[in-house]
Amino acid sequence: MTGVKICGISHPAHAVIAAEAGADFIGLHLAPSRRQVTPERAKAIVDAVRSSSDNPPKLVGVFVDADSAEMNRLAEEVGFDMAQLSGDEDPDTIAEIERPVIKALHVPAGPPSVVAWAGIRRGLAIVREAEALPLLDTKVEGHAGGTGRSFDWEVARQLAEEFEFMLAGGLTPENVAKAVAYVLPWAVDVSSGVETDGVKDPAKIRAFIAVVRASDAG
Repeated sequence: MTGVKICGISHPAHAVIAAEAGADFIGLHLAPSRRQVTPERAKAIVDAVRSSSDNPPKLVGVFVDADSAEMNRLAEEVGFDMAQLSGDEDPDTIAEIERPVIKALHVPAGPPSVVAWAGIRRGLAIVREAEALPLLDTKVEGHAGGTGRSFDWEVARQLAEEFEFMLAGGLTPENVAKAVAYVLPWAVDVSSGVETDGVKDPAKIRAFIAVVRASDAG
């Protein structure tokens, strides 16, 4: 079954909706971004999800180039199950995190050069060797993710033959079935694709998860 991560949640009600719809992971941004939440807000969201379900999704704290001790402190304070590192963190930083790690790798838009292709593959191997779960997202200068832009799925399809990873970047309820069928990723990750005017849309959250589940079944 393809995993589903709904990322950039900033309201407890939206997190509960995602959990009830069957999300496997819920991401909360503690790094600076328009979706950033305070640790206090993040804890309220985590508590709301856990109190609403006997089998809640994994709650993921999203960080960008933060100090490992600070990430561990916040993960403990908020109650995250996992930490997502979406910056330029190296394997040493991954090893210092006390919870399971998702490590984002950023793929250039368009057909990659031979050098870029080799770099992506090497990055995936390094992340897996560090016992972290890779996430492939589109490289957009000045952004660590959540841009709503896709990269070449052919790149992801070929890499999926060798590596398990989360696929992100420009996914929506309208195109995620095609992505799942073509790439066969271990999981898919969405943020802006389930928003309306920059705010999480309950109908789109439910639709995205329902489409993934239908793709798995069909």
